Amino acid sequence: MNTPQDVKMRVYSFGDRVADGNSAMKNLLGSKGANLAEMSIMGIPVPPGFTITTKTCTEYNQIGKDNVVSLLMTEVQIAIAKVEKSMGTRFGSNENPCLLSVRSGSRVSMPGMMDTVLNLGMNDDSVKGLIAKTGNSRFAWDTYRRFVQMFGAVVLGVSALTKEDQNPFEEIVEKYKRNRGIELDSDLDVADLKQMVRDFKDLCEMQTGKKFPENPWDQLWASITAVFDSWMNPRAIYYRTMQQIPEEWGTAVNVQAMVFGNMGENSGTGVAFTRNASTGENIFNGEYLINAQGEDVVSGVRTPQQITLKGSKTWAASAGVSEINRKTKYPSLEELMPTTYAELNTTQAILEKHYNDMQDIEFTVQEGKFWMLQTRSGKRTAAAMMKIAIDLLAEGLINEEQVLLMQEPSKLEELLHPVFDGEAIKAAKIIAKGLPASPGAATGQIVFFADEAHKYQFSILVRVETSPEDLEGMNIAKGILTARGGMTSHAAVVARGMGKCCVSGAGSVIVNYKTRQMTIDKQVFHEGDWISLNGTTGEVYKGKIRTKDGELSDDFETIMKLADKYRVLGVRANAETERECKNAIKYGAEGVGLCRTEHMFFEGERIMRIREMILSEDETGRRKALDKLLPIHRQDLKEVLRAMANLPVTIRLLDPPLHEFIPHNIENQKEMAFEMGVSIETIKQKVQDLKEFNPMLGHRGCRLGITYPEITEMQAKAIIEAALELKAEGIKTFPEIMIPLIGTVKELKLQKELLKTIIDRIFEEKGDTIDYLIGTMIEIPRACLIADQIAEEADFFSFGTNDLTQMGFGYSRDDAGKFLPIYIEKGILKSDPFQVLDQEGIGQLIEIATKKGRATKTQLKIGICGEHGGDPSSVEFCHTIGMDYVSCSPFRIPIARLAAAQAALR
Repeated sequence: MNTPQDVKMRVYSFGDRVADGNSAMKNLLGSKGANLAEMSIMGIPVPPGFTITTKTCTEYNQIGKDNVVSLLMTEVQIAIAKVEKSMGTRFGSNENPCLLSVRSGSRVSMPGMMDTVLNLGMNDDSVKGLIAKTGNSRFAWDTYRRFVQMFGAVVLGVSALTKEDQNPFEEIVEKYKRNRGIELDSDLDVADLKQMVRDFKDLCEMQTGKKFPENPWDQLWASITAVFDSWMNPRAIYYRTMQQIPEEWGTAVNVQAMVFGNMGENSGTGVAFTRNASTGENIFNGEYLINAQGEDVVSGVRTPQQITLKGSKTWAASAGVSEINRKTKYPSLEELMPTTYAELNTTQAILEKHYNDMQDIEFTVQEGKFWMLQTRSGKRTAAAMMKIAIDLLAEGLINEEQVLLMQEPSKLEELLHPVFDGEAIKAAKIIAKGLPASPGAATGQIVFFADEAHKYQFSILVRVETSPEDLEGMNIAKGILTARGGMTSHAAVVARGMGKCCVSGAGSVIVNYKTRQMTIDKQVFHEGDWISLNGTTGEVYKGKIRTKDGELSDDFETIMKLADKYRVLGVRANAETERECKNAIKYGAEGVGLCRTEHMFFEGERIMRIREMILSEDETGRRKALDKLLPIHRQDLKEVLRAMANLPVTIRLLDPPLHEFIPHNIENQKEMAFEMGVSIETIKQKVQDLKEFNPMLGHRGCRLGITYPEITEMQAKAIIEAALELKAEGIKTFPEIMIPLIGTVKELKLQKELLKTIIDRIFEEKGDTIDYLIGTMIEIPRACLIADQIAEEADFFSFGTNDLTQMGFGYSRDDAGKFLPIYIEKGILKSDPFQVLDQEGIGQLIEIATKKGRATKTQLKIGICGEHGGDPSSVEFCHTIGMDYVSCSPFRIPIARLAAAQAALR
């Protein structure tokens, strides 16, 4: 038997204004469980229940199902007894049945990724007891068929046999509706529902080979373990990987007494947001259905109605519904149930003020009685994220630090996504209109199945409605269009969380999966046809529409100014062109942390001169080619330095192996031979001469400058002469020359001496000087370990984490894609180390090098310029170990600025 301490560790009860937990216990109880406990304490009407902790999920995955059930048995029995006492019902009773819901609940919202079972406890006897108790046969049989359907799908794994097939349960429902000539599930009568239960059970038995379980306790344990199992299902793993949610967090299981929104015309259920999740406007909004349960609202099986009168009128106007039809067929909750609406409206205001954040709430009305089922911080777009925080600040509910900590840095990329070009959209033809579920613009080719979203470079996923299994395809697609579902549907909520353009509930869209066709007003669209979506207006257009860069809002500027106020870490850009530099300045860069000069050599006359140098047989020939390249290189660098006037620019000397500048297919080799005036055999021989077994570990970086010092000389001249010319124009520059890939002090010393010789000569010739630095890129593990010696020769360190990760792990960046997804899936790695810095291993090398370097030279400037410079967790690491700056691509600069501020505040 378990001790009381064991009970407390695994099961926490709530309800009747008391609870074992509270909202501060999200790590243990999950977000849903912690908030249910908090609402109970606050006196908000919450159906009683209990939460099995996230730690138990970890135990479950370690010691297995049977052992965990044994550990939980006594605690759960005690908790069920509390629910029975509170509700005046008995679990497993045939006369007065207590029915339960079993839901998942992780620390952070994972909408639809894990499993839920409602109406648990129904069987052939309890349905009779429910009829006797309520006098409502239709409600009882509707509840029974819902349970069999959900338990069959979630716990028993009953599903469509092929992806072209309809959900088998829904197929049965549709057959009954066709036979009766009705449109809605709520129009099915008792006879239909009774037979449907039998058909559903037969389907379960056919697919599983076992009888459908009748014992409520068997149903309960199967559902609890199914929720634990769902933490490790493919869609949950994919979502966790995408959102960087650790596997070890686990999920809680929330078991609650059922309250019923399907008991007739005075019952219903809904989902609402205390503010607009798309725009951030301070407007209470949401959707509900009469005579329904929660899954009906989010699944899109029926057209949901708006909660507020204002929202109802706005929805009707956008959907083309007349005012008369709106009032009769789609009235708002505010009009239909004013008392319930008033209670809901009061509750949402209390919850938002209590949590100081926009809330996503779920509620049920059972025969006029109002119940809250959930509250959580709502998923929102980047624009809404900023506006809500700024408005809460203005309302005095939060302070500046909280404004910054409420932001998700990675979501800022949404704001930089393209929008439709104004002129192009004028000529576009609108073919359908749905709900503006998630803003933005998307243009692409139609795909009908999530696992085929990769088929086209730009794809639009078109579905009747999405399900959690569609997550990966939704992430790949440029936009999502659904025929059914409202603003709180799965497609809408997940798309907003992803920052993905989505139009939902486009009722005129008819999807046929078998023929792979979409029909709109008799016009047929096939797989591969181009369509465009406007997630801000809900409009669907025929064909491809030109897009343009998004425009930054005043809210964005406000958040960035706040971030700059609190951050310590500098933020620079990786940029090689004037255009990139201007974008970098636009997004707040404080300089260039990496100018990859080789990127300047891949086009036009530049690559001709590089190839001429490569084909030269001796130093004289190489110098002749480099002399031709010098004025071009000087001008390119001059444009970069001019764009970044008064800001530091770190210029990396030539880094890649020379083979990258020569074509490897025969057609391009012939073209090169013609352009260079040599034979094809000469080109082939040079390709062979430059061939290396491991080119990324071969003749590249400082090794090029050491073997061909004339390359370093030319680049030194180009950099310094460009800076001097700009000085003569009155423009101040700060070039920082970076020597790449050093592994020994002698390599750095030789290149530095050569650079200084050339630079001093230029200063003498020109009779003028500029300030400059000479430093190195730390990207070889050995360099990290001798950083104290390297610092004697370097003015700065810049960590090239792409190569450092490659060499530290022994993973080829070009080939790791073959096994990294499997490594992540199997839990060998938590995330792709080329995207998220490995702080345990590679991070230790960086920290060692930083400490050693500063031990030699206390004012040594240190930064990072790999792709990790724009990853929030990596930015926080750089702040923690005391770096001076991070550098990233121009479009990730806002992310780095915000992440740096959050790191400072934490």
